[in-house]
Amino acid sequence: MLPRKHWVRRSEELDPLRDNHQISLHVSAYDFPWDNTQALSFALFRTYAVPSIGRLLDETGEFTTRVQKRYDDTGLLLEEVQRHGFGSDRGRSAVRRINQMHAMYDISNDDMRYVLSTFVVVPKRWMDDYGFRPLSPNEVAATTNYYLELGRRMAIKDMPGDYAGFERLLDDYEREHFAFDAGGRRVADSTLDLMTTFPPNNHAPKWLVKRFAFSLMDEPLLRAFRYPIPTRFERALFNGAMWLRARLLRLFPARSEPKWVSTFGYYRTYPAGYQIDQLGTFPGGGGCPVPPAHGER
Repeated sequence: MLPRKHWVRRSEELDPLRDNHQISLHVSAYDFPWDNTQALSFALFRTYAVPSIGRLLDETGEFTTRVQKRYDDTGLLLEEVQRHGFGSDRGRSAVRRINQMHAMYDISNDDMRYVLSTFVVVPKRWMDDYGFRPLSPNEVAATTNYYLELGRRMAIKDMPGDYAGFERLLDDYEREHFAFDAGGRRVADSTLDLMTTFPPNNHAPKWLVKRFAFSLMDEPLLRAFRYPIPTRFERALFNGAMWLRARLLRLFPARSEPKWVSTFGYYRTYPAGYQIDQLGTFPGGGGCPVPPAHGER
């Protein structure tokens, strides 16, 4: 059995610029597979509260009429890059598919840069609040460098150079742009409904799962969607449950094998496998043009 701090100690031996992909894997696939998944889900969820983003997603219909497929495609493309690296054939194919989808829509560089900032900032804040330990400075620098590389490959301009810059960007952008939009609210509602079907959430009443989610959201986000503000009792109860989970996880040994999001049972669109170039949206209908080939993952 590996000691609990094995992966953070291993990461401290690596360079956060040169080895950013390897360190990011230690975080996302070994120490925090579930936490990182939840954090990235909440990161994307935050973007719906920016009207220019939420409205566009609503207009495509992808997050309302095909929300499971859209969730799966987004997650699988991001996992392909993280699992195999930017220099791999699969990583390059996934980034190419992401760029092809974005090119179909009129998305501002400011919105793209903001979305990237949520990937950098929200997981770090999640680990601080709910993880069994906070991320180390080396891990924060490495994951920031990892997403900077993703941003460069997506041709995002004027990105901050470090975590502090991304944090300022996110906070300033949300302060200026968070607002209610009916389309963004529809996308948020659809996403929350999907989350109630994921294991183990599917064993609890939907209203309870949603109240739990609300208790993990900050007040500016809740007000932007016009969601109910949780009571102090709800926040204490649900945050207390997360605190207890984190304390229990400290007693477990470190994971010796990687845990991928695609094994959690959240992705259900492609039970027989998929091809990277058939994931996501396409002109003239949004769906995959041909059935996925069996077995490719």
